[in-house]
Amino acid sequence: MTDFLAATGPTGAARQTASSVSSSSGVQEVDIIMKGGYSPDVIEVERGKPVQLRFYRDEENSRSEELLMPDFSIRRDLPAFQTTLVELLLQQAGTFVFTCGMGMLRGSLVVK
Repeated sequence: MTDFLAATGPTGAARQTASSVSSSSGVQEVDIIMKGGYSPDVIEVERGKPVQLRFYRDEENSRSEELLMPDFSIRRDLPAFQTTLVELLLQQAGTFVFTCGMGMLRGSLVVK
Protein backbone atom coordinates (compact mmCIF):
# COMPACT_ATOMS: atom_id res chain seq x y z
CA MET A 1 0.00 0.00 0.00
CA THR A 2 1.12 3.57 -0.67
CA ASP A 3 -0.01 6.84 0.90
CA PHE A 4 -0.63 9.62 -1.65
CA LEU A 5 -0.29 13.35 -1.04
CA ALA A 6 -1.27 16.00 -3.57
CA ALA A 7 1.39 18.54 -4.53
CA THR A 8 1.84 21.05 -7.30
CA GLY A 9 4.84 20.87 -9.60
CA PRO A 10 6.71 23.87 -11.03
CA THR A 11 4.38 24.03 -14.04
CA GLY A 12 1.32 24.10 -11.81
CA ALA A 13 0.42 20.54 -12.82
CA ALA A 14 -0.75 18.26 -10.06
CA ARG A 15 1.91 15.86 -8.84
CA GLN A 16 1.50 12.82 -6.65
CA THR A 17 3.92 12.16 -3.83
CA ALA A 18 4.06 8.77 -2.17
CA SER A 19 5.75 7.84 1.05
CA SER A 20 6.86 4.25 1.25
CA VAL A 21 5.08 1.80 3.50
CA SER A 22 7.29 -0.59 5.45
CA SER A 23 6.41 -4.26 5.29
CA SER A 24 6.70 -6.56 8.30
CA SER A 25 10.23 -7.43 7.15
CA GLY A 26 11.23 -3.73 7.21
CA VAL A 27 11.36 -3.30 3.42
CA GLN A 28 10.00 0.03 2.17
CA GLU A 29 7.52 -0.81 -0.61
CA VAL A 30 6.12 1.54 -3.25
CA ASP A 31 3.80 0.70 -6.16
CA ILE A 32 4.25 2.90 -9.24
CA ILE A 33 1.90 2.77 -12.22
CA MET A 34 3.35 3.72 -15.60
CA LYS A 35 0.63 5.05 -17.90
CA GLY A 36 1.46 8.25 -19.75
CA GLY A 37 3.80 9.05 -16.86
CA TYR A 38 4.72 7.77 -13.43
CA SER A 39 2.05 7.71 -10.72
CA PRO A 40 3.19 8.68 -8.18
CA ASP A 41 6.02 10.69 -9.70
CA VAL A 42 7.65 11.68 -6.39
CA ILE A 43 8.58 8.88 -3.98
CA GLU A 44 9.85 9.48 -0.45
CA VAL A 45 11.88 6.82 1.37
CA GLU A 46 14.16 6.63 4.39
CA ARG A 47 17.85 6.08 3.86
CA GLY A 48 19.52 2.99 5.26
CA LYS A 49 16.44 0.78 4.84
CA PRO A 50 15.84 -1.57 1.89
CA VAL A 51 13.52 -0.18 -0.80
CA GLN A 52 11.38 -2.16 -3.24
CA LEU A 53 9.91 -0.15 -6.12
CA ARG A 54 7.26 -2.06 -8.08
CA PHE A 55 6.73 -0.51 -11.53
CA TYR A 56 3.53 -1.70 -13.25
CA ARG A 57 3.40 -0.65 -16.92
CA ASP A 58 -0.29 -0.24 -17.74
CA GLU A 59 0.16 0.55 -21.45
CA GLU A 60 1.96 -0.40 -24.63
CA ASN A 61 3.26 3.08 -25.54
CA SER A 62 6.90 2.74 -26.66
CA ARG A 63 7.90 5.77 -24.57
CA SER A 64 7.35 3.81 -21.36
CA GLU A 65 9.12 0.57 -22.25
CA GLU A 66 12.34 1.43 -20.42
CA LEU A 67 13.25 2.74 -16.95
CA LEU A 68 16.49 4.60 -16.30
CA MET A 69 17.87 5.48 -12.85
CA PRO A 70 21.22 6.99 -13.84
CA ASP A 71 22.43 7.75 -10.29
CA PHE A 72 22.30 4.01 -9.55
CA SER A 73 23.35 2.73 -13.02
CA ILE A 74 19.97 1.01 -13.38
CA ARG A 75 18.34 0.33 -16.75
CA ARG A 76 15.31 -1.96 -16.85
CA ASP A 77 12.90 -3.00 -19.55
CA LEU A 78 9.29 -2.56 -18.44
CA PRO A 79 7.13 -5.18 -20.20
CA ALA A 80 3.55 -4.03 -20.87
CA PHE A 81 0.97 -5.13 -18.30
CA GLN A 82 3.59 -6.60 -15.97
CA THR A 83 5.27 -5.55 -12.72
CA THR A 84 9.04 -5.00 -12.66
CA LEU A 85 10.83 -4.88 -9.31
CA VAL A 86 13.71 -2.53 -8.52
CA GLU A 87 15.37 -3.15 -5.17
CA LEU A 88 17.73 -0.63 -3.59
CA LEU A 89 19.52 0.04 -0.32
CA LEU A 90 20.11 3.79 -0.25
CA GLN A 91 22.73 5.12 2.16
CA GLN A 92 22.82 8.73 0.95
CA ALA A 93 20.10 11.35 1.37
CA GLY A 94 19.12 13.39 -1.67
CA THR A 95 16.81 13.60 -4.66
CA PHE A 96 17.44 11.15 -7.49
CA VAL A 97 15.70 11.35 -10.87
CA PHE A 98 14.31 8.40 -12.82
CA THR A 99 13.12 8.64 -16.42
CA CYS A 100 11.86 6.71 -19.39
CA GLY A 101 14.43 5.70 -22.00
CA MET A 102 13.77 8.89 -23.98
CA GLY A 103 14.01 11.15 -20.92
CA MET A 104 10.53 12.59 -21.54
CA LEU A 105 8.72 10.98 -18.59
CA ARG A 106 10.29 11.80 -15.24
CA GLY A 107 9.97 11.03 -11.56
CA SER A 108 11.99 11.61 -8.39
CA LEU A 109 13.13 9.38 -5.55
CA VAL A 110 13.59 11.50 -2.41
CA VAL A 111 15.78 9.84 0.21
CA LYS A 112 15.48 11.37 3.69
